Amino acid sequence: MTAEITRLADADAAGGLIADTFHTDEITRWLIPRMDDRLPMQRRFFTMWAGHALEHGDVYGLHESGELAGVAVWFAAPFPEIPGEQEAIASFAGENAGRYRLLGELMDKLHPQEPHHYLAFIALKRGRTGRGLGSLLLEEHHRRLDAEGIAAYLEASSQASRRLYLRHGYADMPELVRLPDGPVMYPMWREPRSSAQPG
Repeated sequence: MTAEITRLADADAAGGLIADTFHTDEITRWLIPRMDDRLPMQRRFFTMWAGHALEHGDVYGLHESGELAGVAVWFAAPFPEIPGEQEAIASFAGENAGRYRLLGELMDKLHPQEPHHYLAFIALKRGRTGRGLGSLLLEEHHRRLDAEGIAAYLEASSQASRRLYLRHGYADMPELVRLPDGPVMYPMWREPRSSAQPG
């Protein structure tokens, strides 16, 4: 089955797919302890960020058989903050807003200052993993970065995603993002590759 990757202009569709993918992961469970709150809160959060990327970055959609099956959200760093982000998060996250704020502060503390593109989120619809679709989404933007000589940065949220990124030329940064009494995230950096290098 052929997968097609295009620029996506629908922030709601992107945010919804990312939330559906990640609402049970360790980071979300730390952010939002109550299970029933996770999906609606994360849909609001990811949709807000996808909308911001439509103005300050790139949102890719991967389609199979006309269905949205994957999303990647990139920013060209440095990029402006979302206007009123903390107020927006407080409006939908309630007592969990402080955890969102702390996560953002810890991630910002380690975010490199050098010019780069930032992979904020990449997600595949449930049931679509293990078939190389995540690699297709990565390679779509990597080709541009390599052609323009631009580095990339991300925070892997699991060992499984970290292994994927290692295969695509990312290297571990010196420090981890450590959430209090919670999981860790793995900051990673990718230097642009020449046409003679794989990946």
